[in-house]
Amino acid sequence: MNEDDIRKVLFEELGNIAPEMDLLNLDPSADLREALDIDSIDFLNFITAIHHRLGIDIPEIDYPKLITLDRAVAYIVAHPGSSKS
Repeated sequence: MNEDDIRKVLFEELGNIAPEMDLLNLDPSADLREALDIDSIDFLNFITAIHHRLGIDIPEIDYPKLITLDRAVAYIVAHPGSSKS
């Protein structure tokens, strides 16, 4: 899975959580919780969706590593389980 594919998946899952937000204008380095006005439960749902969609186990200690779109993409690229689509 390349970075563009990963971004597409992340946008789809973020769209499920915050459908009213304009994801195309999302700053990829912005804190997703602030930029999308989502709470911690929504963020946890996002992490869970990534897990289910991509088959990646994300330990709670790594949640801060996915706080921005850019950081989430980098984490998934570096994760050995990122090949599932």
